[in-house]
Amino acid sequence: MLDIEVIEDPAAAEASLDPIRTRILQELAEPGSATQLAAKVGLPRQKVNYHLKALERHGLVQLVEERRKGNVTERVLQATAASYLISPVALASVAPDPHRFSDRFSAFWLLALAGRTVQEMGKLIAGAAAARQKLATFAIDGEITFRTAADRAAFAEELGVAVTRLVDKYHDGATSPSGTPSGIGRRHRLVVALHPVLKTPNKPTSTKEQDND
Repeated sequence: MLDIEVIEDPAAAEASLDPIRTRILQELAEPGSATQLAAKVGLPRQKVNYHLKALERHGLVQLVEERRKGNVTERVLQATAASYLISPVALASVAPDPHRFSDRFSAFWLLALAGRTVQEMGKLIAGAAAARQKLATFAIDGEITFRTAADRAAFAEELGVAVTRLVDKYHDGATSPSGTPSGIGRRHRLVVALHPVLKTPNKPTSTKEQDND
């Protein structure tokens, strides 16, 4: 089972978005049969089987084993991943294109870059899994609070300069006689993102808590 599977097929994306099938995928983080699932999701076994066949047809669940119980063969299935992410490839004709934007302060460009990252990582993970090789990746995740908008702008400017220095230091710009990259090293994509943190909804204050204030 993968930690995360990126869904590229539009039909598979549609199947995964059905609320019942999403619940089934959640329950199948551990192997289970249609009978076991029926009790968990509150549906008849025949209905669960219908949804399981659709998920299996789109490669979102896989057969783990078959158990013989009297005259009946019980199929035990498991989700192919613990989590799923739908790639922009599933909406290829309307997927965001980073090349349409040139403003590095544009929220839409950041969103387009994020979509491209999902698309490319999905293909890279699938390729590495097929080749049974480890995929070399690196990421930084953190939060920073700025006192003013000017500080934020200054930080972005300094970060851009620092990253440019690092790129100039480590980038292998060697080219072949024809002027194309020599192919000595493996090309990597670098994306640095900065955006406001989503606000956490305020916890509703109960009547009792208000009375105690």
